[in-house]
Amino acid sequence: MAEAVTGADCIVIATPVGAMPVIFKQLAPCWSDEALYMDAGSTKGNVVAALQDVFGFIPTNFIPAHPIAGAENSGVEAALDDLFQNRRLILTPAEQADPDFLCVAQNFWQAIGSDVSLMSVEQHDAVLAATSHLPHILAFSLVDLLGKKDETVDIFKYAAGGFKDFTRIASSDPTMWLDICMANKAHIMPLIQELCMELQGIKQMLEQNQTKELYDTFTYARNARQRFLDQYQKL
Repeated sequence: MAEAVTGADCIVIATPVGAMPVIFKQLAPCWSDEALYMDAGSTKGNVVAALQDVFGFIPTNFIPAHPIAGAENSGVEAALDDLFQNRRLILTPAEQADPDFLCVAQNFWQAIGSDVSLMSVEQHDAVLAATSHLPHILAFSLVDLLGKKDETVDIFKYAAGGFKDFTRIASSDPTMWLDICMANKAHIMPLIQELCMELQGIKQMLEQNQTKELYDTFTYARNARQRFLDQYQKL
């Protein structure tokens, strides 16, 4: 590790979040106060906690980063030279972060095409639980459910565009997503509970033939998604 980072002025840790505690321990003996350190993980609370465990404090030259980019594929084979172009990037600097290193971090990501936003660690993990982590759990769960049924009723043979669109992210790396879900479970579990209540409500509408209520639910969701696309998907 020392050989890899000695003399570098910017180190980006792009491992699964579950591996970061080990990486921080390996970096600690050769940590440079002159270099900028960033991660690229999908959770931040566990990253900050791991730093605290290793160093006893959060180094002022560490700026947590999360590029909102990528797809279900992983590894070198999935590399894209324009991966960060016109994509959002979230930085979650600690209160004591060195403003000069924060500026360098912002410039780094902007230079490769990202639109940079700042958030607290807590806000980041809450937002990403809803917009990324829960959707992945849903995709994994649906494919798990139907995959077991497919063994007897040949479901996948007749799956079309809707199924492929909804379940694309179930092709994501299981190890990476295990780490993410365990790291952010405090934010994910309440959302799962809320979703169960939402599904129970829809089940009740079906049981009681509440067509207006079901239509209103679908209409609200459709309109909400369109507002999201209109307002936030310019990037």
